[in-house]
Amino acid sequence: MPKNEFSFELITQNENARLGRITTSKGTVDTPAFMPVGTQGTIKGVFTDDLLKTKSEIILGNTYHLLLRPGIEILKKFNGLHNFMNWQKPILTDSGGYQIMSLSKLNKIDKKIGAIFKSHLDGKKIILSPEKSIQVQKAINSDILMVLDECPKLTRDKKILSNAIDVSTDWAKRCKIELGNTKTKALFGIAQGGLNKDLRIESINKLIEIGFNGYAMGGLAVGENQEDMFKILNETLNYFPKNKPRYLMGVGTPSDILGAVKEGIDMFDCVLPTRSGRTGLAFTWEGKLNLKNSKFKNDYSSLDERCDIKEINKYSKSYLHHLIKSDEMLASMLISLNNIYFYQQFMREIRDNIKKGTYMNFYKKYINFYD
Repeated sequence: MPKNEFSFELITQNENARLGRITTSKGTVDTPAFMPVGTQGTIKGVFTDDLLKTKSEIILGNTYHLLLRPGIEILKKFNGLHNFMNWQKPILTDSGGYQIMSLSKLNKIDKKIGAIFKSHLDGKKIILSPEKSIQVQKAINSDILMVLDECPKLTRDKKILSNAIDVSTDWAKRCKIELGNTKTKALFGIAQGGLNKDLRIESINKLIEIGFNGYAMGGLAVGENQEDMFKILNETLNYFPKNKPRYLMGVGTPSDILGAVKEGIDMFDCVLPTRSGRTGLAFTWEGKLNLKNSKFKNDYSSLDERCDIKEINKYSKSYLHHLIKSDEMLASMLISLNNIYFYQQFMREIRDNIKKGTYMNFYKKYINFYD
């Protein structure tokens, strides 16, 4: 297979947990993988050179936000987001479907047209059709593109969920047509259906009939409890093709990731590492540390002995506590960097344990450790 073609290799399994590798024209991604979120072309508070030190292999960008700023024309001048933000590894872009839900007060849905938005920046009317979403993602020069979907808010109403499947399936077909034939870019379908097993399976089968390079579980991490999320994954993931990557969108906490990997998920994204960093919450192998807490005022130890990024470890918990209490931006930068590093180290441990056949031991040790 030519080097620049998209591919996925399933290397081994430990029960349902899967070890794999995605190949793109911008590099390889070992799975299970965590993608730091760069909604607007930046991982908040983290330089791209530092991001490389975390051993992140892929990041996520957002179609809706990048359409508004900086816009397609500027992205085209830079030949895409990689050059614009100085990140030469793979990029996956969300299609804008999540914003249809999160900005629902500013938009309406028309199956034939797409999502009609009122810009949250200046109130300007924006039409995000399936075709437009793909056009923007092509301008971003994404390595993995997502179909535009309708992601309903948490509900058990079958009529609402069925309608979302109907709209999302139609839009998925249109996205595939708009992208055209390409072996260097991947297009992922997104399954809907909420927590309803039968509707999920219906959505998955419709997407498989269309045919995609990978498949995502959408419409989760929208307020359901963790037990329900794990249950629907357990009931439906085996309906996806075994030889294609599986992506759980918007997830999550370390325990979310552990439980989803156990069921067979390969890819994750979440704002938690950087959002937590901005509030002074650090993820470490000691557990979650709220560095605002006064107990760290006289703690001269480094943040995490297992972190080998010197820019972080040369500072004490006492100093980080001081920065947070003083509302200094350096605190959020350092803690965000630490958190991304931890997440990537956590994913490496997951992969190593799948490879060794000891994943369930690792799962049992840490499933409740970060609650």
